[in-house]
Order: sequence, then C-alpha cells, then structure tokens
Amino acid sequence: MTAGLTILEASRRSGLSEPTLRYYEQIGLVGPVPRDPSSGHRRYDAETMDVLDSLGCLRSAGMRVEDLRRYLELLARGDAAAAEQRDLFDDHADRLEAEIERLRLRLEYLRLKARLWDARDRGDTGTARELVPRLLALIDRF
Repeated sequence: MTAGLTILEASRRSGLSEPTLRYYEQIGLVGPVPRDPSSGHRRYDAETMDVLDSLGCLRSAGMRVEDLRRYLELLARGDAAAAEQRDLFDDHADRLEAEIERLRLRLEYLRLKARLWDARDRGDTGTARELVPRLLALIDRF
C-alpha cells in the first residue's frame, strides 16, 4: 500500500469535500496527487495535506477560489510577498466583516419576527404594533 491519506481521509482532515479535492487538483490549486499503483486511487502526502489544510481553513472562512490561488502564488514568493499577503487577508477580513454584519441584521430580523408572532399568539397587539416599525427599519438596512 502506498503511503499517504485516501481522498476520504484527506476530505475529513481538511474539511473540503471529495469533489472539491478533485476540483482543486483539476484547476491546479494543488499539484497532481500521486496514485496508488495497485488501485489508482489518490494518496495525499504530508506536503499536499499541509496545503489542503490551509485551503480548507481559508475556504471555510469564505475565501474565493481566485483568492486561494493568489494566496498560494504569494506563499511561493515567501517574505518578499508579505505586504501583498497582508493586503489579501485584510481585504478578505473586510468582506467577512461586512458579511457578518449582514448576518447579524438577518438574525435580529428573525428574532423580531419570532417576537411579533409570539405577541400575536398571546393577543398582545401593543407589542406587535411596536415591533412592526423595527422590522421595517431592519428591512431597509438589508
């Protein structure tokens, strides 16, 4: 048996799905993955897993494929690309922060809707009337 992780093991460890692992290989985010000579199945070595672990973490934070590619290109340049790496991560952090704010608004909207329907269920028309303008104001912020 050839050393290295199977695609299932690599998927579980990296958090990337098996189709995503195949896709990343296909588009060149990771180099060709060696195959077990007897079965032809992919076997992920430690070096490839290091890359996949990083990509899995960045992807789970919502980083786009083109940014993953840029990250790997800059990584290959080492410290000479430190400022560009910083900018890449700062830009992504800004996008993620904006997304979190949108999610907070949606969460607040859902909580207010639950309170509205709870008030209606209890026959509390006063509370229901108070919540409607707050809901409409949130919708305007989406």
